[in-house]
Amino acid sequence: MTEQNDRWIHRYHGFDPEEEGLREALCTLGNGYFATRGALEESRADGTHYPGTYLAGGYNRAKTEIAGRTVENEDLVNLPNWLPLSFRPDGGEWFEPGSVEYLEFDQALNLKEGTLERTVRIRDDDGRTTSLRFRRLVHMRAPHLAAIEMRITPENWTGAVEIRSGLDGTVENTGVARYRELTSKHLEVVDTRRCGEEGVLLLTRTLQSDLRIGQSARTRVFSEDRQRLPVERKEPEENGFIGDILRMEAREGETLLVEKVVSLYTSRDPAISDVGLEATQAIARAPDFPDLIEGHTLAWEHLWRWFDMVLVDKVRTERILRLHIFHLLATASVNTIDLDVGVPARGLHGEAYRGHIFWDEIFIFPFLNLRIPELTRALLKYRFRRLDDARRAADEAGFAGALFPWQSGSDGREETQQLHLNPKSGRWLPDNTHLQRHVNAAIAHNVWTYYEATRDWEFLSFYGAEILLEIARFWGSIATHDEESGRYEILGVMGPDEYHDAYPDADEPGLDNNTYTNVMAAWVLCRALDTLELLGDDRCRELREMMKLGDEEISRWEAISRGMRIVFHEDGVLTQFEGYEALEEFDWKGYRERYGDIHRLDRILEAEGDTPNRYKLSKQADVLMLFYLFSDHELHRVFDRLGYELTDEQIRRTVEYYERRTSHGSTLSRVVHSWVMAREDRAHSWKLFTEALESDVSDVQGGTTQEGIHLGAMAGTVDLVQRCYAGLDVRDDVLWIIPRLPEELPRLRLRIRYRGLWLDLDISDDEFTVTAHEGWAREVTIGTRDAVRRLQAGESFTAAIPRL
Repeated sequence: MTEQNDRWIHRYHGFDPEEEGLREALCTLGNGYFATRGALEESRADGTHYPGTYLAGGYNRAKTEIAGRTVENEDLVNLPNWLPLSFRPDGGEWFEPGSVEYLEFDQALNLKEGTLERTVRIRDDDGRTTSLRFRRLVHMRAPHLAAIEMRITPENWTGAVEIRSGLDGTVENTGVARYRELTSKHLEVVDTRRCGEEGVLLLTRTLQSDLRIGQSARTRVFSEDRQRLPVERKEPEENGFIGDILRMEAREGETLLVEKVVSLYTSRDPAISDVGLEATQAIARAPDFPDLIEGHTLAWEHLWRWFDMVLVDKVRTERILRLHIFHLLATASVNTIDLDVGVPARGLHGEAYRGHIFWDEIFIFPFLNLRIPELTRALLKYRFRRLDDARRAADEAGFAGALFPWQSGSDGREETQQLHLNPKSGRWLPDNTHLQRHVNAAIAHNVWTYYEATRDWEFLSFYGAEILLEIARFWGSIATHDEESGRYEILGVMGPDEYHDAYPDADEPGLDNNTYTNVMAAWVLCRALDTLELLGDDRCRELREMMKLGDEEISRWEAISRGMRIVFHEDGVLTQFEGYEALEEFDWKGYRERYGDIHRLDRILEAEGDTPNRYKLSKQADVLMLFYLFSDHELHRVFDRLGYELTDEQIRRTVEYYERRTSHGSTLSRVVHSWVMAREDRAHSWKLFTEALESDVSDVQGGTTQEGIHLGAMAGTVDLVQRCYAGLDVRDDVLWIIPRLPEELPRLRLRIRYRGLWLDLDISDDEFTVTAHEGWAREVTIGTRDAVRRLQAGESFTAAIPRL
């Protein structure tokens, strides 16, 4: 393999049943509208393989009687499987996993072209050897289409051959083992029928949400020189399965080309009359595979022009970063802009977390903001459309403003499950993670950073401001005034560290004065006050009238933003939450010796009859999130406003303190720790960064990636390169570029779009060059360590990077 290909090809050699689930997740193809796992075309869900196709926003609710109560969950539905495609020689068995001997097996995800390719040589029980080559795409430009090309070459036989192709509507949601006691059936087959000589149609619907799905498939056979071949067709006799069995002659050494083109439409789609009609029309009009792949690869070529990053002399690192970018775009792309969806934490790659949207967008949007801000805008409107539900949730919880759910799905209700299963103990336990009110701060942060990157005043005025102000209203109402200290407090919440949801031996869940939550609340209140200033008199008056937002409430925001309580250890280290310092130290060495992998200490301790609530330990970065989100300048501005001193020495000791007490049980954790370590120890930062890169590729959590990739961690690694190592920071109407490359990374090249102007950045260890593209009638302000300058289209400059 050439080095160039090695930078773009994610490859697997040999068939490994134990690794198949991981491969399927990492070889998922998608286009932002729907995605399909990289399962083998000839496989079915059988414990080793798990074909899965997921629609952005395609949810359904179901109830289950479990642990003495009725539990209702909403799931991202596994849609009918469009992959089935296999063959058999006359008199032989159908080619499927386990039915043949693999002589060769090679699977490759081509990141540059957006295709999944597989080459195998097989031998059946009768000694017949056959070469097969599969290519698959989920079309990036035509988002309702997908296609497979299968090349069959008999090596030592001649005779009749049959091709089996179809659509399988019998699938269920069984991709996550710990959910299998819960209701898994979400679909019913409404109709199956033929559409002309070549096409078939499968109509299904979800049982509760009544999402109607139309899938049509067309299968053709060609000679190697692309001449259409005559075939005999008959239909397989299976309930819930519609397709074709095609029969033809095959000759030794001659290749048959089988093409399967599939369309997918649902009742959520705009500008359609009927899902079945649209699906069948799309298949009738779709070109053959060569034309489909040409348009598809061109669309990916355009995306890579915008999104690619070049890490000179870092082949594997660069390839994994590209894999992360690829999966981000498979989940949210230009095809997502017109959809009412958020970004699921596990992508469209599996059923973990039920396809829900958490706070992970705070790791995802910064990368999109500087590439396709129109996409961020669309994803933020998902939150705006659910603002009324957030208002109702706040009111029901006894607060004002808006309270967005920790887990979100089709509508705005809280989707966090009431119970969760500990697979180590087999016990169902209360789930208190809905107390992570900091999701509100994440949404507000996303609104503000989008506005800073774009200066999209219209969005801020008509959508973003209302979100920000209602979230500020929530923080203003949840904060209580402590007469003794004279400061405001936030009680009974959880921070990002999910190992702590209560005090030891407490009867009720919740923690007081979580530092991350309190600082973020104060920051949001400041941004809400800024927003009122930015809107102008007319729009500000309209919003205040509509929201009944009076001077007294605004004055309270001002007071809280200056008087929020922040708790410190006696030595000045920021305390994760009030009372944390009194917890017991944890026996890290002993537990590592006993268990080896201690990423999920919460499960280990609960299985022992213990709880992490007793100990000074963290699943992931909590306090340290502040140093991830904010520059030193902005963080000092927040603390100065609050009347607290925060020295560089305090920051250093705070980082060291929590670095020693974190298990990294979340894939997001090493991203954050790598970021904050870059301030003082770039070598350690690079080590954590490379470990974060391996989170999904190497499945460091031991089986979770096969249930869906961790999109926040993937996007976070890319953003770490962009904003931490390249040093990009949008602040005070200036794009600051202050690079700090680790010694292990000698050179970095990337492209960004800042306020409508495309900029190429070429960064080495001693200087960097910024070039603005021709043809973009914009001017932006760029700040470096030694100057602030205006840059217009067609201009460039080079700046030195001083040694630190």
